[in-house]
Amino acid sequence: MMSAAMLGRTGARQALAWTRGKFMTKDGHFCSREFLFLSSPSSSSLLKYFSASHRNASPDNKTASYSYVIVGAGSAGCVLANRLSEDAHESVLLLEAGPKDLWLGSKRLTWKIHMPAALTYNLSDDKVNWYYHTLPQAHMNNRVMYWPRGRVWGGSSSLNAMVYIRGHAEDYNRWQREGAEGWDYDHCLPYFRKAQCHELGENRYRGGSGPLHVSRGKTNHPLHTAFIEAGQQAGYPFTDDMNGYQQEGLGWMDMTVNKGQRWSSASAYLRPALSRPNLKAEVRCLTTKILFEGNRAVGVEYTQNGEKKKVIAEKEVILSGGAINSPQLLMLSGVGDADDLKQHDIPVTQHLPGVGRNLQDHLELYVQQQCTKPITLYKAQKPFHMIKIGLEWLTMFTGYGATAHLESGGFIRSRPHVTHPDIQYHFLPSQVIDHGRVPSKIEAYQVHVGPMRSTSVGWMKLKSANPLDHPILQPNYLSTEIDVLEFRQCVKLSREIFAQKAFDPFRGAEYQPGPSVQSDADIDAFVRQKADSAYHPSCTCKMGSPSDPTAVVDSSARVLGLERLRVVDASIMPSVVSGNLNAPTIMMAEKAADIIRGRPPLVESGVPVYQPPTLETQR
Repeated sequence: MMSAAMLGRTGARQALAWTRGKFMTKDGHFCSREFLFLSSPSSSSLLKYFSASHRNASPDNKTASYSYVIVGAGSAGCVLANRLSEDAHESVLLLEAGPKDLWLGSKRLTWKIHMPAALTYNLSDDKVNWYYHTLPQAHMNNRVMYWPRGRVWGGSSSLNAMVYIRGHAEDYNRWQREGAEGWDYDHCLPYFRKAQCHELGENRYRGGSGPLHVSRGKTNHPLHTAFIEAGQQAGYPFTDDMNGYQQEGLGWMDMTVNKGQRWSSASAYLRPALSRPNLKAEVRCLTTKILFEGNRAVGVEYTQNGEKKKVIAEKEVILSGGAINSPQLLMLSGVGDADDLKQHDIPVTQHLPGVGRNLQDHLELYVQQQCTKPITLYKAQKPFHMIKIGLEWLTMFTGYGATAHLESGGFIRSRPHVTHPDIQYHFLPSQVIDHGRVPSKIEAYQVHVGPMRSTSVGWMKLKSANPLDHPILQPNYLSTEIDVLEFRQCVKLSREIFAQKAFDPFRGAEYQPGPSVQSDADIDAFVRQKADSAYHPSCTCKMGSPSDPTAVVDSSARVLGLERLRVVDASIMPSVVSGNLNAPTIMMAEKAADIIRGRPPLVESGVPVYQPPTLETQR
């Protein structure tokens, strides 16, 4: 033991001393730790204990080691980094392929990420975006579909439209039936609440003290009011909280916006934890391989600034790269369908044919109506107004820059005998063209509308053994008759809402699909040409029973047949939820963190959920 400098100016002779050594963990593995003791003539007490694995070399004196290595600083990875590093005796390394979401520590200097209204900038380039594309879609006129995915701190929560939607309670009860034991609504609702800090306060459904700030829109735009009123005039209920008791109906949307700024998982979870000495977050690290000893994951290999590096995970490797990157990394590491891996000369570590299968996504389209009054966001997108809006946001975080403008929306059922909503609306007082990559052309408003539980299921495979090559993405959009029928309903029901009295002061000609599109065949052709991804790829590392040949992870998110390896992100959803994916992904990471830490699960039974008064009618 080496003595440190003497402390104190009084006669109390106190000294700091270090001791260092390797200690065995409960699972029989060794890790290096340092203890800081405070010694005095009368006592010897432990002043501070922290993991120093990220500074200590492993036995080969080259490779750093941590308790947990998390791959991907997205919606799930940031949650895990925060929660796992709450245990001061554990060390955590978070690897992100992209950059930080701040430049020089400033949100203003990275306004394209943090200004809510600027979201289309990062959807339109590849600086912080993986910029994926699918195979040509046979049932959509052979169109290649664009899939933006976040490659930055916060992942896709730094690119998305900040819509906070949990899905329906029945989604999680369905997960339980599909083999995800302990993931029913009673076991998921407490983790939604744990994560959330809603500006309207806490109740049985909402959280009031979590790190994820959630708010409502502040513009009071008359077109949002008209949309909600039109829904009621069409016979749909008003819902005051589509994430609470009643999802069904139209109402005001929740958003992950806090004080006029995007509130990504990096803002909510990662940055508050970065001061902890047992958490290290690295950027621009492309993880290329999981390292195994037999069937046990022991670390990962990655490249950073052109240099190949390795890191040891003393307890677990956790993949949180998302529904594309996590299965890709598994396959690159020899975990997947053995026949597919052999085609790329990748040695098989574990034959798991479900890796990359079960790919599910939400398609949506825009029904657009011209507006007779100059109140849409059309002028706001002109250079002079954009500068004015930008300056207000940069100085005060207020104004039209402080919202993504998707402030109203809702959920309805497509037809009778559907037990819970299967169509989602986002209303926007503007026109969007080609993912926002083309400027608006007219004064118009629109709904983003699409089915929530598509029966078309796809897959993804490696293009090559090169980690830099994007994988092959085949969602098989519109490959079933029921999906075609539901989209036909989406168009018809949207037109009906836009035809209501509430829109009389604003309604111009229908811009899209247009008055010439009337027959079922015309509508189907419009859908094939204009529907696009809602950016919700999921389910490619399905959670399920070990007896399920399509399952990849068990109900504790452990990869089947392997040790010390988990996947925690949207890829482990057994089936896609009825809504946006960011809130469910954060919930899953919160729940998984408790599982990893060995904590008893949170549960809240008997929470009431709205049931339609009758299923004999569509509304």
